[in-house]
Amino acid sequence: MDGIVIGEGVVLDARSTSSPVRLLAALIDLALLAVVVLAILVPLTSVLSTTEHTARITAVVVAATITVILPTTVDTLTRGRSLGKLALGIRIVRDDGGPIVFRQSLVRALVGIVELWLTLGSVALITATVHPQGKRVGDILAGTYAVRVRGSAPRRAPLMMPPMLAGWAHSADIARLPDGLALSARQFLGRSGNLHPTSRVQLGTRLSGEMQQYVNPLPPPGTHPEAFLAAVLTERRDRELVALQRARHRDAVEATQLHRLPHGIPDPVD
Repeated sequence: MDGIVIGEGVVLDARSTSSPVRLLAALIDLALLAVVVLAILVPLTSVLSTTEHTARITAVVVAATITVILPTTVDTLTRGRSLGKLALGIRIVRDDGGPIVFRQSLVRALVGIVELWLTLGSVALITATVHPQGKRVGDILAGTYAVRVRGSAPRRAPLMMPPMLAGWAHSADIARLPDGLALSARQFLGRSGNLHPTSRVQLGTRLSGEMQQYVNPLPPPGTHPEAFLAAVLTERRDRELVALQRARHRDAVEATQLHRLPHGIPDPVD
């Protein structure tokens, strides 16, 4: 399991894509590309004259479209999910985990002229096989990364309020938690059962100590760190949900008032 470090310094779990999976996705894209090119090229050649000059121009345009224009356009518009990648559940993302943009798509396509087309994909296959993250040369130069987006993160069970801490949590003053701390605590509770007992105790105690800075009063003495974490996260989630519902109701009321005619004149009835 690899880690992608996002801009906030949080490590996200992500499964790198193996070279055979990327090869199969590329073959699917290549088959679709061949169908599209044939569908366009056959009617086009019957319309254009068959002079040598026209044939050269047509060949250059077709080659540029196949190798650069189409791959760049597809990757940019789909955010790194062509048909082959979509079928196999993978996506091309930036090294920081964000979606790729036109610049990364163009670099990957230009480098692909050599490593994919001129070498029949052998350079890309070798590089992706030996690279620890399965990157080809275009990914290295563009700063991109192929990750699994289907089945890489199992669904977590929703957090539940520990019954013995419900009364304390409802009356406690719980400040807004930093995003990094809240995410770390949520990930810890989701995988605590798979951790070594010693690591589980150490990590739970550390996260509990960090979270106590945002809670007043502290939980009853002897509270288990994991129960404390679950109680705080659950209470913050419920409070933020209530606040969001109130804000939406307030916005709806204000929008209704703003759309009414001024000076108490009733709205016309259709």
